[in-house]
Amino acid sequence: MTLLTVWPDTGPDTVELRTEDPQVISGVLQPFGVRFQRWQLRDLPARPTSDEVLDAYRGEVDQVVRSEGYIKVDAAVMVPDDTDDNWPAQAKAAREKFLSEHTHDDDEDRYFARGAGVFYLHFDDKIYAVLCEAGDLLSVPANTTHWFDMGTRPDFVAVRFFHDEDGWVGDFCNTDTAEKFPSLDELQATR
Repeated sequence: MTLLTVWPDTGPDTVELRTEDPQVISGVLQPFGVRFQRWQLRDLPARPTSDEVLDAYRGEVDQVVRSEGYIKVDAAVMVPDDTDDNWPAQAKAAREKFLSEHTHDDDEDRYFARGAGVFYLHFDDKIYAVLCEAGDLLSVPANTTHWFDMGTRPDFVAVRFFHDEDGWVGDFCNTDTAEKFPSLDELQATR
């Protein structure tokens, strides 16, 4: 289940809201322009290609592309490869790229077909941590200050939507806010 946790941006000592109720999550995020939906899961191979993921979710993907005007769609497949000696270093480098507060000139729409990740959204003086799991679509509006944690051992498959052919381009905020809050691994351990 999806988990939403809200704290003041000064730190995680005070939990203002913690819920797994999809309707409450959607209602809390909607005023900020964040779209949250749940899709029916489809069967995928153990290590799917981007095309296999997109084919499995063709109807849903096409609907999002039509309604939001995206021009590029792919699937990020972050599945541990125990046969690849470089996997831990590759996973660590990918994780660290997203762990600092940043913004984008584009919306950031992600559908989790497998696994989990947490988006930390910084609105006003609060942090909204949305722990997304398989079946969740989260749309973070352009210019939203946020960061993303895929865990110390990333294991997820996510469909990514872009309005720009260049894909993901982040403008980093040079803050230490992300360092103050529980990681994906820590949030999952509390469930």
